[in-house]
Amino acid sequence: MTNNTINEGKTYAFVAYLTLIGTLIAFFMNQEKRNEFTSFHIRQSLGLWLMYMILGYVVGGFDSWMVTMSFWIFFSVLFIFGIIGAITGKYNEVPILGSFFQNIFKNIGQ
Repeated sequence: MTNNTINEGKTYAFVAYLTLIGTLIAFFMNQEKRNEFTSFHIRQSLGLWLMYMILGYVVGGFDSWMVTMSFWIFFSVLFIFGIIGAITGKYNEVPILGSFFQNIFKNIGQ
């Protein structure tokens, strides 16, 4: 991977983490000129957003501030980790779930 490829993909890699709509925007913008760095972060962010929604639905059923705050802190840390990786130009997999997301969404960006 060249530095030029990483520099070209940083913007869309960052956008992918902002919202689920940002992930979709980055995905479609990456279709024209495929960038491996952007595709890596799109897979990470898509996995995070989907997991966030699924677990958020389950956590919403609990009536406990402790569970809710733990959920928010956990996902905030994962998103911040991904954003920092996108901005600094690194292929940092999200802890715990990153390799799982890369395997499940391996067809994205190919």
